[in-house]
Amino acid sequence: MHTTQEIKEVKNYVHPHGAPHKGKILMVASSPAVSQQTGWPIGFWAAELTHPLQVFQEAGYEVTIASTAGGKIVMDGYSNPTDESGYSAHDVVSLGYMQQGWFNDLLDHTLKLNDVNAQEYDALFLVGGQAPMYTFKDNDTLSRLFTTFYESGKPSAAVCHATTLLLDAKKSDGQLLVKDKTWTGFADAEEDFADQAVGMKIQPYRIETAARQLADTTFKVAAPFSAYAIADGNLITGQQQNSGAAAARLVVEQLTQ
Repeated sequence: MHTTQEIKEVKNYVHPHGAPHKGKILMVASSPAVSQQTGWPIGFWAAELTHPLQVFQEAGYEVTIASTAGGKIVMDGYSNPTDESGYSAHDVVSLGYMQQGWFNDLLDHTLKLNDVNAQEYDALFLVGGQAPMYTFKDNDTLSRLFTTFYESGKPSAAVCHATTLLLDAKKSDGQLLVKDKTWTGFADAEEDFADQAVGMKIQPYRIETAARQLADTTFKVAAPFSAYAIADGNLITGQQQNSGAAAARLVVEQLTQ
């Protein structure tokens, strides 16, 4: 078991110590899918890609984006700051990136997950959204990739619904990767809010409910939609879309130690 001192929780801005050493970070987002619950086209959540990307780039890191099938990836409609719903109209970071041709080109030409060479990267960051509940769940290729980074001692991060991977991911010894770990992910209270906002059940299952049924692991959540990230060793998790930057800063902090 880990002592309290070994577990770092971040609710506010944490500045990395020392000057960053440039390296390469791999971000993995879901390829487009269709929700079996709502019938909506689904993908990645914009802020969970752009806000961490900003942290990584400002710290001097080169970022590659991969996806479950490769090629073009698409943001969830509600996460698009120009969406008519206005749900994410406040997300000026995503809006700013969307004006950049190189960024849109990056989204159009993601690396296929099977073509990733883990040795080329210093850290891994899984982007959440609605699609990971289908495309990350029981994804053996992604699970093996995450385990490879984690067991190599590299910062291995997941935010929001991307943490669904951790419900099943196993280490090379066959034990759950989250055994004896403290971690977070999208909370049941946040699922309640989302369901009520659209008037239907959005997700096929709930990460917090499933995580609390696992033995020998500690799943924690903060106030709904607050910025909250946890580093337990080199496993880094963020609660939801407002936690991506906090999780990214923990990645950078570990890379610069």
